[in-house]
Amino acid sequence: MNLREISRLLYQIKLTNQEINTLFEKETGFSLTRYEMLMFLKDKGTCSQNQIQPELKIDSAAIARHLKILEQKGYVIRERNAENNREVFVQLSDKAFKDLEACGKEHDQGKSSLSLSLSDEEAEQLSILLNKLYLQS
Repeated sequence: MNLREISRLLYQIKLTNQEINTLFEKETGFSLTRYEMLMFLKDKGTCSQNQIQPELKIDSAAIARHLKILEQKGYVIRERNAENNREVFVQLSDKAFKDLEACGKEHDQGKSSLSLSLSDEEAEQLSILLNKLYLQS
């Protein structure tokens, strides 16, 4: 591919990403990053802020900003480690569990317009291609 073709492809990915993020937040009430953060905490339980960073692949300052917003909205509880004051433990609140469950139910019941017009096979192929692009960088 020449540079112009690569540029067009990457720009198409960028525009698609913007549209998908907007739609996701409109339908779920969560930004995609915060949703992934909440789902990580739901799966892992209480963990340190430092454990979230490698999973989401964003810097620790961004993790702190997202968690601050989620804490202000009542979705997470942050507590300093009594033995190591620099370490902060994070866990989901009851409100987060409830809202995530409601969000999932609405989607599963077809009440959400959030869907990818891809078959399961196409979604798997897209995931493979995106991983290939990500791992090359």
